[in-house]
Amino acid sequence: MPDQQRTDHRRADARRNYARILAVAEQEVAAHGAQASLEQIARTAGVGSATVRRHFPTRHALLEAVSRTRIDALCARAHELTGAADSRDALLEWLDDVVAYCVSARGLAAALAYDGAEPDPVHENSCSAALEQAAGPLLERAARDGAVAAGVTVTDLITLAVGVVLATEHHPEPAARADRLFRLAVTGLSPRG
Repeated sequence: MPDQQRTDHRRADARRNYARILAVAEQEVAAHGAQASLEQIARTAGVGSATVRRHFPTRHALLEAVSRTRIDALCARAHELTGAADSRDALLEWLDDVVAYCVSARGLAAALAYDGAEPDPVHENSCSAALEQAAGPLLERAARDGAVAAGVTVTDLITLAVGVVLATEHHPEPAARADRLFRLAVTGLSPRG
């Protein structure tokens, strides 16, 4: 029985450490973006670097945890827009939300970025996977309606949004610049005839 109590105590302690690390990480990522110092997070949380890495084996895992609430909101927004009258407008409205969230939530674009590695349990991009699943019906409906080119995937759209945000994050007005570039990508370079 004493061993059982000690195990439960460690689990409670681990949960407290996780919550403390995550709270500090949210502040650090908000202040410094995706490159927030893991060592500073550990110091501020009052834990060792090994404890941070035990809970978050990669920087990407930490960014995903920090971004989880925003990702959940984007998924809910995709579900809300699925029944909208104009499928193209609904898809573009959702993508606008993705760009706006990524601009306003430092580190979110990096959490959504695809690193090209084969997914495995430690490196899987759960944020992007959640968005892909949530936005799938929006894109499928827009494609059925002929409002999106054949072969476009949600992965393509997330990559486009992330690329625009990462390219504009150091601009004096990142939100305005990201919106302009995203609109340009959506409408294309040719003037309407």
